[in-house]
Amino acid sequence: MKKKILLVFLTVVLTVSLSLAVSTRAAAGPKGTFHIKFSTWHPPVSREVKTVWIPMLEELKKRSGGRITYTMYAGGALGKGPEHYDIVAKGLSDMGYFTATWTPGRFPLSDVLSLAVWVNGKDIGVDIGNAMYKRILKREFPGVKMIELNGCIKASLWTTKPVRTLEDCKGLRIRTPGGHQTNYIKALGAEPVFMPLGDVYLAMETGTVDGVVTCPPLVLAFKLYEVAKYGTIATFGCVTEGVIMNMNSWKRVPDDLKPLIEEVCSNPFRTTGGLTVDVYKVMMKEIANKGVKLYYLPKKEAKRWYARFQEETRKWVADLEKKGLPAKKAVIMFNEECEKRGVKCVACPPEWK
Repeated sequence: MKKKILLVFLTVVLTVSLSLAVSTRAAAGPKGTFHIKFSTWHPPVSREVKTVWIPMLEELKKRSGGRITYTMYAGGALGKGPEHYDIVAKGLSDMGYFTATWTPGRFPLSDVLSLAVWVNGKDIGVDIGNAMYKRILKREFPGVKMIELNGCIKASLWTTKPVRTLEDCKGLRIRTPGGHQTNYIKALGAEPVFMPLGDVYLAMETGTVDGVVTCPPLVLAFKLYEVAKYGTIATFGCVTEGVIMNMNSWKRVPDDLKPLIEEVCSNPFRTTGGLTVDVYKVMMKEIANKGVKLYYLPKKEAKRWYARFQEETRKWVADLEKKGLPAKKAVIMFNEECEKRGVKCVACPPEWK
């Protein structure tokens, strides 16, 4: 009888011990998984998707030990370019890349990131944009989790005929991405035309427009080198963009994975090595090899162009300050963040530096 009682006792003790061990292992093990639906307007075969977004998501998967997985929605899979902020904000995707400049008036102060600056790598653009977000731009993005904010690699002028002076610009019809670039094109005496980037190839081929202001990776992604045989290398700045997460999606991310997402994605270009300063040099060489004749504005001529850009900055600041927005303060801060990183903001009026 005693042996039976002892056997039952030992069985109970062993069962409890095994249960505790299993519970302990469960507590120490994975606390949950998360699947990211990632959206971007970039074409599936673009440099952005192939060298930045997919590698970034793969890095999350790798570092999380497979707890983070993803589905990529590139190009127009979930909507057109200007819709991508709302695609994420409304939860159609969990995380995505949006372009603020494509929705005029919605993020007015954030247009400071698209002023004409000489940024040749998006890794540097993110450093500047993230600093500006913390200092002054956070107010414009309520209700979403900002992962990173940036100005783009500088845009130049790509045309069907050579452009070397201000006088050559007069009367040209130039596709603009919006924002400051629209005013810069006007200031040069040309006519800005807004259209989706996917429509530019045909428009240039048929003569509907004479050129486009955009950055090198998009010249390559949309094969614009086939219709734009001349590149005037100046800086028109570019657009204000970034990666955001839907706030409800962010709340569902397991707490121990949130720091990992921030670490990997807060500067995805540096994480992946995609579209950095070194890559910019490669892209420019590729464009030249495609037969595009590149012309770098001489300093004297560039100064003429940038003087007009600076006047547009003054007008933009005056307009926003009438609406109660601290635009001049934002420009001064932006110039400070640029100078910290050896970047020249050619659109900043000299009296504000």
